[in-house]
Amino acid sequence: MPLDCGAWLAKYILCLFNFIFFLAGTAVLSIGIWLAADKNSFIALMQNTQNPTLQQFGQQTVVDQAAYILIAIGAFVFVISFLGYCGAIRESKCMLMLYAVFLFLILILEVTAGGLVVGYRKEAEDHARDGLKTTIKDYYATKGKEDTVTLLWNYVMSQFSCCGVDNYKDFETSEKWRLGSKTVPEACCVLIPDGPDPSLFSPRDPDCPKNPTASNSYYETGCYQVFLNTLNERTDIVLGVVVGLVLIQIIGICLSCCLYRVLDSYIK
Repeated sequence: MPLDCGAWLAKYILCLFNFIFFLAGTAVLSIGIWLAADKNSFIALMQNTQNPTLQQFGQQTVVDQAAYILIAIGAFVFVISFLGYCGAIRESKCMLMLYAVFLFLILILEVTAGGLVVGYRKEAEDHARDGLKTTIKDYYATKGKEDTVTLLWNYVMSQFSCCGVDNYKDFETSEKWRLGSKTVPEACCVLIPDGPDPSLFSPRDPDCPKNPTASNSYYETGCYQVFLNTLNERTDIVLGVVVGLVLIQIIGICLSCCLYRVLDSYIK
């Protein structure tokens, strides 16, 4: 049916906006399905690379966990963007309404979560800290038995020069970690480049993992406080990203509702 200029513009902005997210969601979902269905090919590909960091991410447990995460994220983005794109291009009132409702529910959840964090900041920080400690307790393992959580923690600690959630004692709660003979992971130590590959690092003091000190490690510096300090230093960026996401969702809701009303008026 012929649309006026405003409705035509709303229709094709929705199409363009959701088509981009549709492609992104499809790509993520496809990668996740590929990893789940043919993980051996990916593992072989990673093991054949010359980068030891990529080789670590080619372990079977890491690939399995990554596949499930990618499938969940990809499917979510795929469904939402599919409703928005097809609803606009086919001028389907039902799809447009479902798209607007889903976006509105997501927006409400985000605003509610933000309000709870602000109103119960101390409790939220405690829950976040406990959740991070649980990941170490349940999943963190010694070298050679790493999974996704272990690799992520090692990356974070090496990049932010910190150790554990509050300090190195958090690792004492992990049964998988206690199987080894080290006091702290290598990622908690002061690191130096290890060979020509810039992605490889080793402790500056080889004795650090067993005997950490304030000079050869960051064993008393918790990552949680480092995270908070980093967020406080980048408050403007964080607020900008949050406001941008909220505005995109509001624009999507408004455009879909406007197009819905125009279609409804034509039918009547």
